[in-house]
Formats: sequence, structure tokens, C-alpha cells
Amino acid sequence: MLNKQHTKYIGIDYGKKRTGISISDHNKVISFPLDTIDTKKLMIYLEGLIPNEKIEKVIIGKPLKLNNQVHELENDIIKFIKSLKSIFPNIIIERVDERYTSKISNLIIRQSGIKQKSRMNKSIIDKISASLILESYLTMINK
Repeated sequence: MLNKQHTKYIGIDYGKKRTGISISDHNKVISFPLDTIDTKKLMIYLEGLIPNEKIEKVIIGKPLKLNNQVHELENDIIKFIKSLKSIFPNIIIERVDERYTSKISNLIIRQSGIKQKSRMNKSIIDKISASLILESYLTMINK
């Protein structure tokens, strides 16, 4: 069993083509954008990341439409979760509403002074969105 003081959480913004990944600090207070991975290579990436970073919990965005209906991507996410649990049966998986994370990510990037050409890089948006997903979870549990 992992010593919870030395574990971290990761946030996932799952997408059909690309998936954003974020990671917490050991205190589980701060979220950092980590990487954007080709979704086809996601499981291989996580098989290295989860044991190396001592990941205790995975926070995955739940794609809801404005009317609270589930987005069609949810079926792919459920399959991904089943695969993840089959490889890491002890990992804890939580879900967080991910509405507006891409819009907020775009706003953060624009306000950060990043040049417009770099702003068009969707991999930046994906990992910032993953960080927002994880940050919202950390805020919720640390209240």
C-alpha cells in the first residue's frame, strides 16, 4: 500500500485524438499541466506515469452538455476507465464536470501573453484543461 503522504493525483482531459494530463503536488493542493498525449498511446503513457509518480487517484473530466446530457465521448471514457482499472485495480477514479474547461484554457493562454501562433497549439489547451479538471477536484476536497 502506498504511503498517502508521498502520492499524487493526476487529472485527465480525455479526447478522441489527444488527451491532456495534469499532476498534483504531494500535498494535493496544486495542479500542474503535465503533458498532452495521443489518445491511442495514453494507456502506455499511464503504465509508466502511475507507478513512477506514485499516483493514488485519477480525476477524469466528465463531458456534459449545457443541458446536463452526457456527451457522446462518455462511452469512450467509460471503456478507458475499465481498461485503466483492469491494469491498476487499486487506483481510485473520480469524475469532475469538465464544462467550460476548454474555454477557460483558451482565456488563460490568451492572457498569458503567449504568441498567437503558439496559442493555436491544441496540445497546450488540452493539458491546461486537464489541470483545470484536477484543480477543481483539489479545491472541492480541500474546502
